[in-house]
Amino acid sequence: MLYMGRLAREAAAELALASTDKKNDALGRMAARLEAEAEKIIEANRQDLEAAQKKGRDSAFLDRLRLDGLRVAAMAKGLHEVAALPDPVGETIAKWTRPNGLEISRVRVPLGVIGMIYESRPNVTADASGLCLKAGNAVILRSGSESFLTSLVIANILTEAVAASGLPAAAIQLVPTVDRSAVGFMLGGLGGAIDVIVPRGGRNLVERVQQEARVPVFAHLEGVCHVYVDKNAGVDMARNIVVNAKMRRTGVCGSAETLLVAHDAVPTHLSPIVDALIEAGCEVRGDPETQRTDSRVKAATDEDWGTEYLAPIISVKVVDGLDEAIAHIARYGSQHTDAIVTNDQAAANAFLARVDSAIVLHNASTQFADGGEFGMGAEIGIATGRFHARGPVGVEQLTTFKYVVRGQGQTRP
Repeated sequence: MLYMGRLAREAAAELALASTDKKNDALGRMAARLEAEAEKIIEANRQDLEAAQKKGRDSAFLDRLRLDGLRVAAMAKGLHEVAALPDPVGETIAKWTRPNGLEISRVRVPLGVIGMIYESRPNVTADASGLCLKAGNAVILRSGSESFLTSLVIANILTEAVAASGLPAAAIQLVPTVDRSAVGFMLGGLGGAIDVIVPRGGRNLVERVQQEARVPVFAHLEGVCHVYVDKNAGVDMARNIVVNAKMRRTGVCGSAETLLVAHDAVPTHLSPIVDALIEAGCEVRGDPETQRTDSRVKAATDEDWGTEYLAPIISVKVVDGLDEAIAHIARYGSQHTDAIVTNDQAAANAFLARVDSAIVLHNASTQFADGGEFGMGAEIGIATGRFHARGPVGVEQLTTFKYVVRGQGQTRP
């Protein structure tokens, strides 16, 4: 592990100076190789899926693990999109001249070496590798045991493509073991080699990383996401947004877990939305007023309001209005993604300003909480912290900055 860290640090020094054309050539080769080796990737994934099924993993876990032709193509497409993004490295963020003639610039530079620890999403192997490379960073990947074979095949393909472009093969390294002690080494920073850790997985993994890491962490613990339907929301729009926010993919962190409905909207909005959710195969757990609306609704408990189901289950609560909705989100939410559906611009503005989450939306599904949908090409996670990166972590968020000062012989009195 320490040797991997040294190789990554050497590769990062070279990547930091690599030209945009060189990095984009590598990304293009990486995408092409993924497409060419799709069958090999899918076969490895089939073996991972069979092993996970034998372990009794649930449907949401298996969905995150599964790759098919379309998902491999999406991985390649993401790499092409990352290549098309502006190169943040070397960008001058701000520039000014002091009265003494000193010219000061704030310039973007790579973070260095990124440690990526993830569980059941083998596509993260490609997403993280592409984003880190474009931002001039080396990456050390530690895959979970359930996705190890798939991740290993993908990582080998990407490493070969990077080497063929003339960039260092150690720009992308996959930890060649699923031994849990490897995670401990990474959390310790590999002797100063790792600059940032990004965990992507369940609560247990993220909690361990946040508690034990000796280096900065970009992460979110849970995605307890809300949709608030205001009294001035269009019924059809509200129904469509809620069903999509919950049911498009229930196992992703941007899936809505709680629906809040304004009391004044109950007569017109609650029944159609609940009916649509149930018809789509969603279990609805509601407060007494929601239960009275539809006999199929199960009783919600206090625990439901703070639960990330990652399954076709949603909790529903009737609130007095905007203030109570915001208070509920503040109490039970995870500062990940929350949405309001309303035609009242003042209410929307208040919600967007007062809800303290990494992503807030007006009249749009929470499933848009994704770097690709934000035009970032891909993401290596959603960060809900307050320092440096917040929301989808893409190319720009994988850089920091330094100050470049140019003088003409000035000395300080």
